[in-house]
Amino acid sequence: MAFTLPPLPYPADALEAAIDKMTMEIHHGKHHKGYVDNLNAALEGQAALLAKPIDQLLREINSVPENIRQKVINNGGGHANHSMFWEIMSSQGGGEPSGTLAEAIKSTFGDVAAFKSKIKEAGLGRFGSGWAWLVLHNGKLQIVSTANQDSPYLNGQTPILGVDVWEHAYYLRYQNRRADYLEAWWKVVNWNEVAKRFASAQGGK
Repeated sequence: MAFTLPPLPYPADALEAAIDKMTMEIHHGKHHKGYVDNLNAALEGQAALLAKPIDQLLREINSVPENIRQKVINNGGGHANHSMFWEIMSSQGGGEPSGTLAEAIKSTFGDVAAFKSKIKEAGLGRFGSGWAWLVLHNGKLQIVSTANQDSPYLNGQTPILGVDVWEHAYYLRYQNRRADYLEAWWKVVNWNEVAKRFASAQGGK
């Protein structure tokens, strides 16, 4: 069964506190759709691979034929990364995490401010296009950065939170001011959704 583009979970202008409507429309309707279309094209005739959930497909990337593997990494990663990205943002976002997620962040990074600073550092330190991530790996939280659309799943990590630092994610409003975008982005983070991902990942360490 072919992969499909998930609808945005809110109107395109819902995240104006950090991301403008036109960026959301282009990012979702053009970029993400392109990844889905290209992934399906790469996997045409590969029924067993098309049947796998996207996270499993990426975790088991070595089972993908070598001649299409890089296309699956690029486009499957783009699909997985963006599907999560839309879900961990909300017009009601912002503030700080609570509960067990907050406790884990504080015990790992010292406090939430230090955690946010390290995410910003990872995003600014990524040369060119990529992502900054909070992942769970071997039961521990880590901050990592990946190039292009590479997914943490490729490295056996489970993404909990990720921020897109490709220029198409922020350029219309912020131009080359990636730091400003990374600061503003926290205004729309849906901590409830991030906490759900953390709880789910803990269940399958």
